[in-house]
Amino acid sequence: MSTLEKSLSIIELLAVKPGGMSVSSIAQTVNQPASGVHRTLNELMRLGYVRQVQDQGDYALTMKLAAMGVGFLGRTGVGDVAQPILDRLAQTSGELIRLSVIDGDDLIWVAVAQGATSGLRYDPGQEQGVVVHLASSSGGQAWLSSMSDEEALARVARQGLTRTGAPANTNSPKTIAELLAILAETRKRGYAVAVNSYIVGMAAMAMPVVSSNGQVISCLSIAGPAVRMTPERMAELAPHLARAAEEIGMSASGSRYFPGLNKRS
Repeated sequence: MSTLEKSLSIIELLAVKPGGMSVSSIAQTVNQPASGVHRTLNELMRLGYVRQVQDQGDYALTMKLAAMGVGFLGRTGVGDVAQPILDRLAQTSGELIRLSVIDGDDLIWVAVAQGATSGLRYDPGQEQGVVVHLASSSGGQAWLSSMSDEEALARVARQGLTRTGAPANTNSPKTIAELLAILAETRKRGYAVAVNSYIVGMAAMAMPVVSSNGQVISCLSIAGPAVRMTPERMAELAPHLARAAEEIGMSASGSRYFPGLNKRS
């Protein structure tokens, strides 16, 4: 493993541990010697990417990377293109709207709009920039349904069927056969449905966003409490979701960040 790979593995670990971790815990998790981890952390501290929570205490990321990410995303134009459309869909549905974009082999949540202003609502507030778990999320299943089964399974194999840290009682697919059946039903229905799959108590629906050149470039979802997001409610929202996805697809040429636009047919 190169020095760069070692450094990035530590950064990626600390990105999901905002409270910080000890040198020994980091070393055990990333399978690196504690002495080497300590040297890497000191270098990352010197460069401003890591801080020590207390003297002789745990190590945590600073806001430097987060600020860089937010600044980069703002300059790509994704929000300029999509946010007004997300806001309208949020107002129409009264639920949480999320847009994810394809980045290489990953699907990443990049924009959100909340329609519910009070009462029971689903609003994690920590998903922008997060890589979507494909098998258990509606957005992931929507993207997978746009591929052949072989390509879908190859992408799922990279992440695994089960999301790391997911509660045992989630309703995510447990076998390849179950996942393939879900993808077949998604293609037939026209949109993905995930109930108690990504988070217990939450239901979501999603559709791929297709650009004017026919490429799937992102996925758009509506999520909310399962008691509200019933099959009947999803059927009512499906035309609104489809129109919003079509509008984003037609407008996507205004942003240089939708990687699907650069793919050859």
